[in-house]
Amino acid sequence: MAEKTLRPKIVIILGPTGTGKTDLSLKLAPELDAEIISADSMQVYRFMDIGTAKPSPEERSRVRHHLVDIADPDEDFNAARFAEKAGEIIRRLNAEGRAVLVVGGTGLYIRALTGGLIEGPSPDWELRRRLREDLKKFGAAHLHERLKQRDELAASRIGVNDAVRIIRALEVFERGGETISKKQEAHGFQQRQYDFLKIGLQLPRQELYDRINRRCEDMIERGIIGEVRHLLARGYEEKARALHSLGYKHIIGYIRGELSLEEALRLMQRDTRNFAKRQMTWFKAEKDIEWFSPRAEESILTRVRGFVAR
Repeated sequence: MAEKTLRPKIVIILGPTGTGKTDLSLKLAPELDAEIISADSMQVYRFMDIGTAKPSPEERSRVRHHLVDIADPDEDFNAARFAEKAGEIIRRLNAEGRAVLVVGGTGLYIRALTGGLIEGPSPDWELRRRLREDLKKFGAAHLHERLKQRDELAASRIGVNDAVRIIRALEVFERGGETISKKQEAHGFQQRQYDFLKIGLQLPRQELYDRINRRCEDMIERGIIGEVRHLLARGYEEKARALHSLGYKHIIGYIRGELSLEEALRLMQRDTRNFAKRQMTWFKAEKDIEWFSPRAEESILTRVRGFVAR
């Protein structure tokens, strides 16, 4: 009889922004002798600390974090690179007998890690050039509407300002005549390399929205305006994907005199609430997530310990 191959175990803490994933992971990690892999598509970028709610240096000194501060703001970092780098870390920690906590709210990164990615057509650079020209002329919302007409399901999953993913979804359709959502459905994301437990954190909607509003206010108080000025002074362009993200694009609008600080804050809060809503829609489609209140720490710890020990 062939010997059974054991897959590395990972515990995934996920949920919308503002649900307390970082706080919970910092409490769980010492109990499990674990290190943390960030599954946040913005925390990979250097010099972007306040607007990404990155764990502080003190928090990172208490528990080792991976895939934080590994790319420049004008560098392309995607789900495939995340899955590759995270896999290397998981295998090393597994060999060392350390537990692994994957923590973050980027659903595509988590899906790529736990189930693989679809094989789409190779890049069509001429098509991408044309789509990027349309992006400059008409804006991301125009391309998002074009995608909605071709692939409504994909458009519902991709943010209106996520130009990179919008362009890729349009490219997949234009190159092969098949929507990216159909390819994803056929793929099934079942290429499991790891034995994983997904712990989802959720809060009542109004409580979550109140947390998000306060977090945005706190970012202003902690100095996100200075952080954005520093990024621009270093030569990073406003059109860089990282600087077009939540918080940063709003503060750039304030710095450029296009928005008052009050309006920038209001839009930041509104867009972050909408982003959390999209995150929850994504995660609710995942049937293997076990949902908890972030206050149920003892119940979560008991569940995680049972998974790690089995």
